[in-house]
Amino acid sequence: MNKYDLCVPCLLGLEGPIADELKRMKLEGVRSENGRVYFSGDDFAIAKANTCLRIGERVLIELGRFEARTFDELFEKTKALPWEKLIPADAAFPVKGYSLNSKLFSVSDCQKIIKKAIVEHLKGVYRLEWFPENRETYQIQFSIMKDMVSLCIDTSGEGLHKRGYRPAHNAAPLKETMAAAMVTLSRYRGREDFCDPFCGSGTIPIEAALIAKNRAPGLNRSFSAMNWRSFDQSVWNEVREEARSREFSGDYRIVGSDIDPNALAIARENAERAGVADIVRFEKADATKFERKTENGIIVTNPPYGERIMEKQEAEMLYRGFGEAWRATENWKLYLLSSHTEFERTFGKTADKKRKLYNGMIKCDLFMYF
Repeated sequence: MNKYDLCVPCLLGLEGPIADELKRMKLEGVRSENGRVYFSGDDFAIAKANTCLRIGERVLIELGRFEARTFDELFEKTKALPWEKLIPADAAFPVKGYSLNSKLFSVSDCQKIIKKAIVEHLKGVYRLEWFPENRETYQIQFSIMKDMVSLCIDTSGEGLHKRGYRPAHNAAPLKETMAAAMVTLSRYRGREDFCDPFCGSGTIPIEAALIAKNRAPGLNRSFSAMNWRSFDQSVWNEVREEARSREFSGDYRIVGSDIDPNALAIARENAERAGVADIVRFEKADATKFERKTENGIIVTNPPYGERIMEKQEAEMLYRGFGEAWRATENWKLYLLSSHTEFERTFGKTADKKRKLYNGMIKCDLFMYF
């Protein structure tokens, strides 16, 4: 099998947990940079990362990385890369990407030049003047940051947060990958009571259930590389059989609650699709009256921020009420994500620890109370 330089782009703040995931998979050469985690491996490693990663956004093959300050440099260095190692003569290879803090700031111009350079390279390899691009797709992704160009081919297709269980959702949903990251950072593994008192469409409790069962999140979906002729397709069944053999079963106590009955109906449907409806319970409850008893429990939650759903003042009232209710309970650790700059003041207690995370483009803190 060919060996590749591989890359997992991610939301800022999640590089460490993703690196830990890849190391637990026994994948090689794991190292982190801002917004990306690199590793190396063959077709099996690509299939394993796509199927089993909970937190990363997608799995990319990096064909090359170089500095470019002019369009001529971008063209020549792109053209010099071995694109034929992956892209057949009749395959589609669209180009997309972004540029930040670089001299080459026009994304559309970069897109055209990279496409032209790849075409010129493949012309020389395949002795063709025209490429039909009517077979499987090899999506080219470029990123240019501070004049450093990274050229990749996307093996995932849809982002890894698309687990397949959430076609319906309520307002302002949390990505599945971020929900999994929050549960992972809480160190929940299925032994304690688990609760999300602002569960909405159920993403956090469902991801907690998948983690408790050690179920690979990508088992029931497809990936772009499954259609590639240049890929060893036998690895997908091997990876999935191995993942299924590692699943756990047990007596789990996972609860999601919300004040909105419509959101709860969607949450139950999502849990059914995820195959965890038997171990997650959803119920109608007001988080400001939280009084659930436990000997050892973890709350992981993402209440409204006062930015998209509720007005800031209403959000502060909610934080204050939930803070009073939580402080009246015992034995509940709390991991709460919020972008509100005055969260600790309104909640009524300073966090024991905070971690900066991004929910999409919104800068947040994960407030941890032990």
